[in-house]
Amino acid sequence: MNIPGILDFLKQLAANNDRQWFLEHKTEYQHVQQSFEELLAVVIARISVFDESVSHVQPKDCTYRIYRDVRFSSDKSPYKSHIGGYINAKGKKSNHCGYYIHLEPDNCMLAGGSWCMPSDMLRAVRQSICDNIDEYRSIVEDPAFKKYFPIVGEEHLKTMPKGFPKDFPYPQYLQCKDYTVSCRIPDAFFNKPDFVDKIADVFKQLKRFADFTNFTIDDFE
Repeated sequence: MNIPGILDFLKQLAANNDRQWFLEHKTEYQHVQQSFEELLAVVIARISVFDESVSHVQPKDCTYRIYRDVRFSSDKSPYKSHIGGYINAKGKKSNHCGYYIHLEPDNCMLAGGSWCMPSDMLRAVRQSICDNIDEYRSIVEDPAFKKYFPIVGEEHLKTMPKGFPKDFPYPQYLQCKDYTVSCRIPDAFFNKPDFVDKIADVFKQLKRFADFTNFTIDDFE
């Protein structure tokens, strides 16, 4: 697997985002796909050591199309300038929390969580946090977790969600609009000989968070 080669191709694609260029470099893109799936295969094997639920997942089931849906976008660039893979025991479209690898020049990340949950599921996750606040805090406030994931959620309410006590002592944990976490990594991360070990370390911490949220989410799946 050649991660620097993937990033170099994506950088070129961002600078030449048109169909003619892509067609002329289609063979290179196929090599990128193959290399990325090789990475996913290695990472799936490493995650399976501490999370057997993903051991059946195939790399080809984790990836997304490079083609953008431009129907409702003012940006008509036909191709994405990133490549991502979502290792999820219940499928990449599931609300079940899984493990996401995102490669994009100067914007790589390791992430996971549950996006765009239905309102009843989101409320149930918040209620679970409210009812088990000590357990939740033991995860998200642990320095080993915060080292990689300092913030939970991409967007947050400004006030407490309806139906929850206004005097709850940890409102920030209920104000998340989504329960996701992400760890930004530099491109040079992939030049280190132990980068797969580092990915495994990050995802071991993510599993703690995933186990908590999936306990509730899986009742809806």
